[in-house]
Amino acid sequence: MRKRPTWILLTLLLVSALVFSACTAAAPAGGGETAAPAEQGAAEEAPAEQAPAADAGSIQIPAIEEGKFNVAFVYVGPIGDGGWTYAHNEGRLYLEEQLGDAVHTAYLESVPEGTDAERVVRNLARAGFDAIFTTSFGFMDSTATVAEEFPDTYFVHVSGYKKNETNFANLFGAMESMKYLVGMIAGARAQADGSNKIGYIAPFPIPEVIRHANAAALGMRKVCPDCQMDIRWIFTWVDPNLERQAAESLIESGAAVVITGADTTGPVQVAGERGVWGIGYDSRNACAVDPEHCLTVPYWNWGPFYVDMVQQMIDGTFVPADIYFDVDSGALGLLGFMEGQEPAPGVPEEVIPQVREVLDKMLAGEMTRFDVFTGPINDNKGEVIIPEGVSLTQSDLEGLDANIAAQTGREACTICMSWLAEGISPDAEISQP
Repeated sequence: MRKRPTWILLTLLLVSALVFSACTAAAPAGGGETAAPAEQGAAEEAPAEQAPAADAGSIQIPAIEEGKFNVAFVYVGPIGDGGWTYAHNEGRLYLEEQLGDAVHTAYLESVPEGTDAERVVRNLARAGFDAIFTTSFGFMDSTATVAEEFPDTYFVHVSGYKKNETNFANLFGAMESMKYLVGMIAGARAQADGSNKIGYIAPFPIPEVIRHANAAALGMRKVCPDCQMDIRWIFTWVDPNLERQAAESLIESGAAVVITGADTTGPVQVAGERGVWGIGYDSRNACAVDPEHCLTVPYWNWGPFYVDMVQQMIDGTFVPADIYFDVDSGALGLLGFMEGQEPAPGVPEEVIPQVREVLDKMLAGEMTRFDVFTGPINDNKGEVIIPEGVSLTQSDLEGLDANIAAQTGREACTICMSWLAEGISPDAEISQP
């Protein structure tokens, strides 16, 4: 374990003296024990109204535990969102379970992206945390900045593309492969209902979100060539009200299935209320809000990666890298189709063997994210975007243009992920806020 300078203890005392109370976004130091009760009911109830995000100055920084490897997690939403943050918190609890008394973990939830996040991450480093995991795209620059200031602290940013050579890595995975399977299920369900309309809720117009929507459209067209996908951009990762409104708008426009790319289970609940079908995101429990109308959920299993990375940090063998795992890693799942699971009743019988066949290839490493995006593929205006036999590169998938490539030292994209695939409504655009 790394030694901490004595000034950190003085800083910690000062922080403790200045901070009088925690906002709802902060967890007590005993993160694992206090978080569990909140999680148990998260999937069984409608998502709560999102509390206003606190500014960094009002967020209490949890204390470290001497003699342990201290790991902090910074979340963009509440752990009860039934989606993205819930899944990350499951990974944190798994880390505690697997490494036991060797580690102490804490988390801060509903942390605003941008400058507030930078102050939070810096304060965690000052408090003496050995490793800090930041789990939203908008935390990337903040994490990169603080990592340079604290070379003796480890940093991992989830979903971005920045890293350094000493103490800062990035981590993400090929959820686009699971979204392709989701599209197959949605297309089959719409077709079975005599419809050709599917809706997709998209948080931000960034390559991550765009490639997920494109993959879903490609999977949809595989089983329903006449289907079209409509998109609603909501410009937020987590906002139950906006997510519900987007779902309602899609359904009113005729969508027989609503796929969400945002963080809460609200769209699945709205689909059930309106008598159509929903597909959740991020967490394996996202269908629990309405099992009757939820077809499936593509979900993350962060725990094994967290354990592996933290153990390397403890051992002193951790080397920062651009880590982007595929389906064969075991860190991605599709509810109803993994070992020991059964498809939801709403999934059409005829598509089940097709989905299982493709998923088996993915799990065996015989089909990857690059196969999903191999041409010929047209954009939603009918123009060839990926020629026949050409596959996108990792830089293409992540949209690493020349400017980003110059900053990161990575290869620049040539077919950058800034287009919408055929199958998405021809009227749809990559909207800006």
